[in-house]
Amino acid sequence: MIDRRALLTRSSMLAAAGALPACTPTARPGAAPAGNALPAFYADIEERTFRWFWDTVNRKNGLVPDRWPTLSFCSIASVGLGLTAYPIGVERGWCTRAEARDLTLTTLRFFWNAPQGPEPTGKTGHKGFFYHFIDMETGARFRDVELSSVDTTLLLMGVLFAGRYYDRDDAVEGEIRKLAQALYARADWNFFRSDGRKPVSMGWHPERGLIPASWTGFNEGMFVYVLGLGAPEHPLPADSWQAWTATYPRSWRGDGPTRHLAFAPLFGHQYSHIWVDFRGIQDMVMREAGLDYFENSRRATFANRAYCTANPKNWDGWSKDVWGLTACDGPGNYERPFKGETREFFGYAARGPLGQPDERDDGTLAPTAALGSLPFAPEIVIPCAEALRREHGDRIYGKYGFLDSFNPSFRFTDVRLETGTVDPTHGWVAKDHLGIDQGPILLQAANYRNDFVWRHMREEPAIRRGLTLAGFKGGWLG
Repeated sequence: MIDRRALLTRSSMLAAAGALPACTPTARPGAAPAGNALPAFYADIEERTFRWFWDTVNRKNGLVPDRWPTLSFCSIASVGLGLTAYPIGVERGWCTRAEARDLTLTTLRFFWNAPQGPEPTGKTGHKGFFYHFIDMETGARFRDVELSSVDTTLLLMGVLFAGRYYDRDDAVEGEIRKLAQALYARADWNFFRSDGRKPVSMGWHPERGLIPASWTGFNEGMFVYVLGLGAPEHPLPADSWQAWTATYPRSWRGDGPTRHLAFAPLFGHQYSHIWVDFRGIQDMVMREAGLDYFENSRRATFANRAYCTANPKNWDGWSKDVWGLTACDGPGNYERPFKGETREFFGYAARGPLGQPDERDDGTLAPTAALGSLPFAPEIVIPCAEALRREHGDRIYGKYGFLDSFNPSFRFTDVRLETGTVDPTHGWVAKDHLGIDQGPILLQAANYRNDFVWRHMREEPAIRRGLTLAGFKGGWLG
């Protein structure tokens, strides 16, 4: 299984944060969402990040690359993020509605008409789902990657968002709405349970069947169940949310105000929240815990920053304002001496605080880790964005915003890097921008500013249906 996000308890790490500030929600649902101001420099980050999607998409079919400038396959997750990004460009004046609308229709038509079937080659998907990576021109499965339940979810979230945003009474926007619902309805969620398991499998290979690993909590798989439960034609059974939450007990970390469901890399606390507004709504687990999933992600963000501030492995360049661990590119798989001991470094890997589920720390930081958490903790994210630009400048910030990652401690010029460049003084910097890391930066800024993605998706019946069937109550669901 080729999976860039492949998953590779220390309460004291969390306690380093001290008592968290009280959670002050950004903007609650209402007729007119309250705006949240951002410093002027943040608009430049947003526009540059948007331009990455707008400039790298294949306009013949709507496919978005996994990464750039390295030539790569398409990531279907990047497509879902791109479909959500284009309307942000419309609202901010970075593209016209007609341009975004037509590109969106091209994308949805492509996925609707792309060949599906169980054959191992020449297909884009099967059972209404799609392969994790596909060819940028033909859309055919890339090598032997899996039919991905979570990456298809990311794609379908973007598809459904497009169906809500393009609401005008004209033929093109009407076709977008029709195709959005048709693509969602075609997905057979129970295919990923066809071997008798209760939770949803992470994927399927035509050569060997379902992947043994399933989506059980706590990680980015939460929105797989929201969409699967809400599906109009092939929904997951009603007890699927319980299968997802059954393993929660092993994920709790921290005490008192730092207690939260932990998953070391921050993307697991961000992806579902890009499209689903979890503020003020609770399932049974969160009702018993006395918080909601938004507050949970807030606490995870503070824990990530607290770990980086404590810096238990004594990496160079980390501070209370330069922090952020998640899945990202790295310099490569090497062992090298660092401050009197041998340290292990990695290429693409999930990274996060030691002591949390799926821990890994090799000194590599990713701007998307902090910036993708903007709505949860603006008081620590905005200073991080400022510090990244101030302290690292154009080494990590350029035409399309922040490069994927950097490692100030990796200053070894005698190795053949997997990617990126290394400077003997300033360390390693990634070469590429990754779509799944660009997306959270842009989309979460839009949510912070005015609930942009959330307020459209709150009107999507599938989201309401899925959350209700999972046992969520309160807040905007009332």
